[in-house]
Amino acid sequence: MTTIISLIITLGVIIFFHELGHFIAAKLVGIRVEQFSLGFPPKMVSKKIGETEYMLSWIPLGGYVKMAGMVDESLEDKTLTGAPHEFMSKNYFQKLFAISAGVLMNFILAFIIYTTLTLATGIGELGPAKIGSVEPGMPADSIGLQAGDLIVKVNGDTIAAWEDLSAKIHGLAGATVHLQWLRDDSLMSATVVPREMERLVDGEIVKLGLIGISAELVRRPAGFFESVINGAQATYFSCSATVMGLSMLIQGEAGLEDFTGPVGIAQFSGQAFRTGFVVFLSFLAFISANIGLINILPIPVLDGGHIVFITIEAIIRRPISRKVKLIMQQVGMALLLALILIISYNDIMRFFINK
Repeated sequence: MTTIISLIITLGVIIFFHELGHFIAAKLVGIRVEQFSLGFPPKMVSKKIGETEYMLSWIPLGGYVKMAGMVDESLEDKTLTGAPHEFMSKNYFQKLFAISAGVLMNFILAFIIYTTLTLATGIGELGPAKIGSVEPGMPADSIGLQAGDLIVKVNGDTIAAWEDLSAKIHGLAGATVHLQWLRDDSLMSATVVPREMERLVDGEIVKLGLIGISAELVRRPAGFFESVINGAQATYFSCSATVMGLSMLIQGEAGLEDFTGPVGIAQFSGQAFRTGFVVFLSFLAFISANIGLINILPIPVLDGGHIVFITIEAIIRRPISRKVKLIMQQVGMALLLALILIISYNDIMRFFINK
């Protein structure tokens, strides 16, 4: 139940703010908004207020703002009248603003959350090699390491700080490693084999030995401007792994099994929700930034696809056939749903079958 609730909150907040960005931008440039939908068709419930119909739709994988005179995710094809409130009556930059505002809102939401959390909780810095959390199913979990344990030796070498621990473990993938740690006043020990995994380090994907632990951070207060800078950096770094992952996918260095879909998001959001409010908000900010990033990909039905359409129209100085746009949107929707199903299948295998 916690997982379902956390997923509904995560996707609901992110989709709402994304579509709110489109809604506000459309209103600012004088485009009539006919529908505001959370979810894709078919329609579940709706209520019309003024000129806009507000809806909940059955497919909970996104949402859309239906702008007058625009072929979009609603897959409706209405005749253009040339009225000034229609999307196609606006200039290129007004269209661009209306389309890209959802993505901008996702980035702004992530930035605000990260900045606010930094102001409220300070900035975490690495201290003694004390464990902050243990990832379930990883080698550290299998030998009983717990949050709060202080690792003091690796293969007999004394560990003074977390950097010492990381440097040793990262270079020992596949090797048997002897660990000693303090739990309260008791000295404990066990052997563990670090698992070789790929991670993003300084903008590059590298292979590291990992046992599935993260550091306990020592937090210090942060002022407003430092929090703003930290919020911007956190938003940027939230997107970096996805950019690198997409790059590796294009180059054939990664597959769809390496990506996480709705099922994976549900699992991670549930874990974050159970861990605590701050962790959950950080997760929400991370997903918001990444959904914004994915939405600017040049794929029909995504915002990036719409940007491609209006850019082509600006170059050729005439509108693309509405029939062509509608077909491309339908193809894009089908491909997107197929992609989500494939990734969801991989998530189910990863989290439930091959545990």
